[in-house]
Amino acid sequence: MKKRVPVSEIMTKDLVTLTVNDDLVTAEEVFKKHNIRHIPIVDGNTIIGMLSYTDLLRISFADAVDEHEQTVDTMVYNMFTISQVMARDVISVPSNTTIKEVAQFLAQKEFHALPIVDDGKLLGLVTTTDLINYLLGLY
Repeated sequence: MKKRVPVSEIMTKDLVTLTVNDDLVTAEEVFKKHNIRHIPIVDGNTIIGMLSYTDLLRISFADAVDEHEQTVDTMVYNMFTISQVMARDVISVPSNTTIKEVAQFLAQKEFHALPIVDDGKLLGLVTTTDLINYLLGLY
């Protein structure tokens, strides 16, 4: 097994991002369209927050079961901004961090995505799913 493989080898490089000027309705559409669970919130190339699909579920009535479900979600989403819902204290790692170090870090934390940042510029995102797929590829 390779021991010093950098996270840049498995990170998602083609990122879908939003800004604080976008709204939560747009965020939900992006989550569903791209089948993703984490969206970096950026100002230019700089990450300023992270929005997860779980963040949206916490504020919505996603479990409502009636024909008005979309309307209810939209009304709730319009009560909040991305800036109010996103995680602000985003921890990132440089692209030369090893996959092992990233795995150890994510195993200890309560989040499942880690931005990859070099010199203040967002380069990619690595998730627990990326790590699992990497490990599966080794077998």
